[in-house]
Amino acid sequence: MPDEITFTIDGVQVKAKPGQTILQAAIDAGVYIPYLCYFPGMKPYGACRACLVEVEGGRGAPASCTTPVAPNMVVKSDTPLVKALRKGVLELLMSEHPHGCLSCHRIELCGPQDICLRHVRVTDRCVVCPKNERCELKDTVRLVGISMELPTSYNYRNLPIHTQDPFYDRDYNLCIVCARCVRACDELRGDDAICMVERSGKALVGTSRGTSLLESGCEFCGACIDVCPVGALVERDYKWEKAAHSVYTTCPNCAVGCQMKLEVDRWQRVIRAVGDWNGEANHGQLCYRGKFGLDFANKAEQLHYPLVRRDGRLVEATWEEALDVIAQGLAPHKGEAYALLASPRSTNEDAYVAQKFARTVMGSNSVDTSTDSRPELVLGLADMLGVHAATGSTWQLLGARCTLVVNSNTTEDHNVMAVPIKQAHRKNGQKVIVVDPREVELTRYADLWLRPRPGTEVALIGGILRALLDESLEDKDFVYKSCEGIEELTRSLAHLDLVRVEGVTGVPQASIRQAARLFAKERPGAILYALDNVASEDRLALVHALVDLALLTGNVGKPSSGLFPLRSGTNEQGAWDVGCAPSFLPGYRPVADAAARDEVGKAWGASLPSAPGLGVRSVLAGLREGRVKAVQVIGDSPTFDAEALDALSQAQFLVVHEHFLSDLAKRANVVLPLSTFAQAQGSYTSLERRVQLVRRARSARAEEQPAWRALAQLAQRMGVKGFEYQDPGQVFGELAALMPAYRGLSHERLSKGGVQWPCPEEGHSGTPVLLAEGLGAGKAKLTPVESPKAPRESPAEYPLLLAPGRVLAQTQREMQVVSVEGLNRVQRDEVVELHPSDAAALGVAAGDMLEVAATSGARIRAVASLTGQLPGVVSITTLFGQLASQLQASSAPDRMLRVPGLEVVPVRLEKVAAS
Repeated sequence: MPDEITFTIDGVQVKAKPGQTILQAAIDAGVYIPYLCYFPGMKPYGACRACLVEVEGGRGAPASCTTPVAPNMVVKSDTPLVKALRKGVLELLMSEHPHGCLSCHRIELCGPQDICLRHVRVTDRCVVCPKNERCELKDTVRLVGISMELPTSYNYRNLPIHTQDPFYDRDYNLCIVCARCVRACDELRGDDAICMVERSGKALVGTSRGTSLLESGCEFCGACIDVCPVGALVERDYKWEKAAHSVYTTCPNCAVGCQMKLEVDRWQRVIRAVGDWNGEANHGQLCYRGKFGLDFANKAEQLHYPLVRRDGRLVEATWEEALDVIAQGLAPHKGEAYALLASPRSTNEDAYVAQKFARTVMGSNSVDTSTDSRPELVLGLADMLGVHAATGSTWQLLGARCTLVVNSNTTEDHNVMAVPIKQAHRKNGQKVIVVDPREVELTRYADLWLRPRPGTEVALIGGILRALLDESLEDKDFVYKSCEGIEELTRSLAHLDLVRVEGVTGVPQASIRQAARLFAKERPGAILYALDNVASEDRLALVHALVDLALLTGNVGKPSSGLFPLRSGTNEQGAWDVGCAPSFLPGYRPVADAAARDEVGKAWGASLPSAPGLGVRSVLAGLREGRVKAVQVIGDSPTFDAEALDALSQAQFLVVHEHFLSDLAKRANVVLPLSTFAQAQGSYTSLERRVQLVRRARSARAEEQPAWRALAQLAQRMGVKGFEYQDPGQVFGELAALMPAYRGLSHERLSKGGVQWPCPEEGHSGTPVLLAEGLGAGKAKLTPVESPKAPRESPAEYPLLLAPGRVLAQTQREMQVVSVEGLNRVQRDEVVELHPSDAAALGVAAGDMLEVAATSGARIRAVASLTGQLPGVVSITTLFGQLASQLQASSAPDRMLRVPGLEVVPVRLEKVAAS
């Protein structure tokens, strides 16, 4: 087929790509054809018929959204026939949609409080619709030109308005049945929470199961809201507010780096987040955290002025007073007694200035991100491949033939990373393998779900490697050309016969072999791993084994393949890149390398410390042991549990930069008011190495400051030069000059869109796939697999392990949706699955009511089911809707900061006496 097809629309010559429809080509060419059911990125549907056109030589008036272009086609969109048909279509739509204002000539003059001179009911007026001035139907009616008097009578549907589910409202009285929302749920998200239903002979939109989104399997991503052309689906918070301006920025709530449009009202409140359809990191998709978790930027509880502890109480102070107190308090603790923990939401500029401050002002390498509790995720990559980040790109996962997901609740923790996997599985038949003892959402898509005993994951991956080599499934050419150490790896696998692996892990040999065949034969393949329930002493060995698997199958350095460490913090990747890590200077120069210290020290005009620094886990341990005496913490963190807060309380001097007076801030000697992401200007680096701007959406309310500015002022207060920054662009320029991978980047360059590093020079387009040109002069180092360890042991009083799960829907389970204080809640008996041998030892029969007691003191009442697969392991799978209700009801100012995870914990079972 030719590269381009030329045809005409209304006398205008248009060039189209092969396979495009008339409407798609018209949109690309800037030619307006009205439409309502079509949406870019989804398949043509042809439901609304608003996009009718005439084609010379054709029959009738086809829908332009479903008609493919042809060479020399002549299209007319404004003939009398088309105009009459289009007007008739819209009049039919308006017969079931409130339209008192849609065709009124006074609409520009009316306000919500004005009395309608035409006596239109209040509920039928556009000015009281939550989507007023954002309504595509209203825009289309105005452009087409509909008279005030319609030939059809208006029929109000009188349907109930759904306002009890979490986060958003559904008013199907306003629905025009374009099915955009249903198709977005299916085509864009790979879900089926909403569907077309029939009520009294009429087609409507409804839930696919039951009447509530809680039971239909909604993941509350908001995609349906963003595509809805009318006011049928709207966010509940700030539902009636209108945007005064909007800003494109990066989501602060996870490491995927989703691009979004923030809408801000005239009172400087962030009222709405809409996915950016041009965003390369997310293709317009958001998740429950990004769509409904940004209201912390508006909270009245935000700190506006510094607080200093005097006579045991935190009292307001000026910035000058606070900085003086900090300078005096930190001065005695320079060197190894000092540590700095950056926020997972710290920008690259914040993290860079933070590590520079720690090293040049305080003489300490103990600098880290507070969520960086799993550094092994990337250290294993560095050991074997020489890289410290994901080797591929998120949306290239659409082209993968097989995806292996290891110990990760991806759909909740890195939601949009799961979208291309679900799409490719449903559309392209991509194979999905999940390795996890928990029942997470991706297990519903898995072609193979391997459930190893917690703590035996290394043995399982080793077994897959053994099966792969036993059957000669490795990519021999790739291994020969690009790898070394195959003999040592093969020898290490000799002791891993599959009988032994099955005994250790509980995974059948047949499943292990099936996994090896799938991943080896279905290429390209990608590996995603979070290891959020793998013990710290096992993580590095497990990452090494996963890299071995990628290398043996040739899944490194190629599109739609690679390794993806799923880091927990929003900007953990960027923080490490710029040197906010205990072992690395900017650009991953080792702290232990004297030449690297000299190079960076020369650029900064300072002598850098050589003593090894402490990571976040070691900092907390050092506080308990008295080795660390002063700590500076930027922002709250999901890792700051009661144990961590107790450790931070041991500091002789604690400085906290915070948005709110959190439990952490209440323990501080000095609290500095921290700008929220909506008040910040800077950049984030996503887990796929994409550097993107964070843009200021609203100004500071009072004296809040970003961390980079506060630290720069403090450094100058303490007499250290080199911190005379005027704006974040200047900070970025300095860090980019020090980092070869960022050298071609600047805030000006990033204003045109994100770029994946390495970007070594100006004009470079970025690097979607690492190692595409090989490993240079060296080869990848295959690493021997460790001998299997005994499964994790539980305390004697808590002899079992609970593997909690959470999925969107369980259609086989009975449940009720009840209203509690005006909000829907799931009500059902939970089920605890346990192995028959454990049940026999405990004298438990199927159907017995049990209480599952954890070491934390938490207790869950559940009905026994003797369907467990692993002796010593019990599981309870809850619904995501239950979590959504919990988050909706939360009174925490930042409710998405501490979303309850799925942690494997020791438990005991207690029988509940029949009442």
